[in-house]
Amino acid sequence: MLARTLHTVIEETVPDGPIVLVGHSMGGMTIMALAEEYPELFGDRVRGVVFVSTSAGKLDEVNFGMPDVLARFSRHLLPLVTTTGRATAGMIDAARRASSDLAWLLTRKYGFGSRKADPALVSYVERMNGRTSTEVVARYLRALYTHARFPALEALSEVRTLAICGDHDQLTPLSHSEEIARVLPDSKLVVVPEAGHVALLEFPEVVNDAIETFLKEID
Repeated sequence: MLARTLHTVIEETVPDGPIVLVGHSMGGMTIMALAEEYPELFGDRVRGVVFVSTSAGKLDEVNFGMPDVLARFSRHLLPLVTTTGRATAGMIDAARRASSDLAWLLTRKYGFGSRKADPALVSYVERMNGRTSTEVVARYLRALYTHARFPALEALSEVRTLAICGDHDQLTPLSHSEEIARVLPDSKLVVVPEAGHVALLEFPEVVNDAIETFLKEID
């Protein structure tokens, strides 16, 4: 669905001419789904792709920084979370709002790296997450755990690509960006030291410089 939506956005905003797509996290996965659904776009239209803190698959194996035994336990709970009914989801939403301090701490732990993060940035990300209903989060988690787009990367074999990731990313670990760079023959990897999953907010100057250099190389 996201791939078709992105295709519509491209048709409406840039109906012709070369373009570069930049996607963070699920945004990068959406670009991969677009390549799977519309491989003909990549080459003449899409000249470059930037993947920021994302993955091509095997996210069900990520332990999110938890001990392996707890990570395995949390994966067993996933079917319960993804089948949450609307009534139960509403109750969970109320609990989430009441536990805003905990949500902030979890956002800090899993969204940011080891450097002292700006509390305002943590609050910004937490507010975005907090506005997303539990029902949507459940569907989002299911999509993440079933995401498998390594074959779709074949459509990008003739396109210049850049993978950017923080070395403290616990949600889409650096190894996933390294694998994307390994699979794609004309890809470059930029590692952002001490950055977590939202490296583009923690170290915007590093991410922006990498993207700017990448765009100049394509020209």
